[in-house]
Amino acid sequence: MVPQAQTVRQLHAPSSLGLDTRASFRQAAVSVLEEMPEGESRLVIDLSATQHVDSAGLGALMLVQRRAGERRQRVTLRSASEELRFLLMLTKLEDLFELEPKQA
Repeated sequence: MVPQAQTVRQLHAPSSLGLDTRASFRQAAVSVLEEMPEGESRLVIDLSATQHVDSAGLGALMLVQRRAGERRQRVTLRSASEELRFLLMLTKLEDLFELEPKQA
């Protein structure tokens, strides 16, 4: 059996991921997840333009990760700020996500 190529899609997070943007961001991310095949798929959330993430934004990321987990998909956070990385560590959520460094 030939191994299936991994499907990778990218989604850009808004400049502020919080109360005002969480619902539309979550909806967009779940739509992308559902367009990809279950199993070996990966959603890359590009946070390079994101200046601020609050608890509502963190909650949206967790819900996206939960939906991906249900579909056996992975979520990667690209270019997460030091503030977000620290927040993930404080809340013991860093293991839920793959973290990629900032793009050169």
